[in-house]
Amino acid sequence: MDRLQLLEHWLHTIYPEQPFTLSPASADASFRRYFRVVLPERTLIAMDAPPQQEDCQPFLHAASVFAKASVHVPDIVAQDLNQGFLLLSDLGTTTYLQALTAGSENASQLYLDAIDVLIKIQYTSEKDVFPEYDRVLLSRELALFPDWYMTHHLCLVPDNDQKNVLKTVFDRILDNNLAQPQVFVHRDYHSRNLMVTSPNPGIIDFQDAVLGPITYDLVSLLKDAYIQWEEAQVLDWTIRYWEKARRAGLPVTTDFSAFYRDFEWMGVQRHLKVLGIFARLYYRDHKSAYLQDMPAVMHYLRKTCERYHELHPLSQLLDQLENKTPATGYTF
Repeated sequence: MDRLQLLEHWLHTIYPEQPFTLSPASADASFRRYFRVVLPERTLIAMDAPPQQEDCQPFLHAASVFAKASVHVPDIVAQDLNQGFLLLSDLGTTTYLQALTAGSENASQLYLDAIDVLIKIQYTSEKDVFPEYDRVLLSRELALFPDWYMTHHLCLVPDNDQKNVLKTVFDRILDNNLAQPQVFVHRDYHSRNLMVTSPNPGIIDFQDAVLGPITYDLVSLLKDAYIQWEEAQVLDWTIRYWEKARRAGLPVTTDFSAFYRDFEWMGVQRHLKVLGIFARLYYRDHKSAYLQDMPAVMHYLRKTCERYHELHPLSQLLDQLENKTPATGYTF
């Protein structure tokens, strides 16, 4: 019996007297799949998370923590952890990305709503609730860039000089990231994981939550791989977050220029990681859609590296990689 049949059988045990239909709702970069369950009087979302590859417990834990912060996350309707199935309330069909690509007239309100919810999440932060986004984990993510973007995507094994550049710059990035105040971090707080709902936004895909740098989720939101905004707009939203965060009593620096530097340096860590992940998704998992999002991420990375003297060695390394032909033959 395949996974879909197992899921249907499980749903029949929950709703033995009600007819229902299943249709794909979404898939993500993991092994999880989501289906919309249409019942006579309502719709629900079924998560299929094969136990051999996925663990539902972090999702359930994060859902509980965020719900206590009065954040709009799915309710848990039913669960079967042995089979890897969850049944969730349905937060609708419209992501921020879908709403925003139809036109940017509503962008300001949507982003301010997302900023307000982010501050709610961060305000409830405490230790020993989520794993720490420590140097080991941050370093492991940075290593995805040479391991997958350079070696697999560009077919370029870093030489000793390039390895030295990466080590030096990675250490500088990590020192900055780890010196930032630590709060709850969703870890993928962007336009594909924010739903247009009431109250807005609905939050999904939070199972990787950690305790980490305060600027991380803001970078995910404002320097999003899937939709880009002018730098002036990003700066404006960053200022608005900073002002709201200070009023809320969050541990942000009183010097905005220092906060913005932390924001940008956190972005460098995330952009390097994302380039590696997108390459891995193609070469290991055969998911090609993410290749088209690489240029936007590289643009963010290069702009920031050019702006800060300490990151110039990485900027020069990126110059060396610019004319390399990807293994896919995919041209940007």
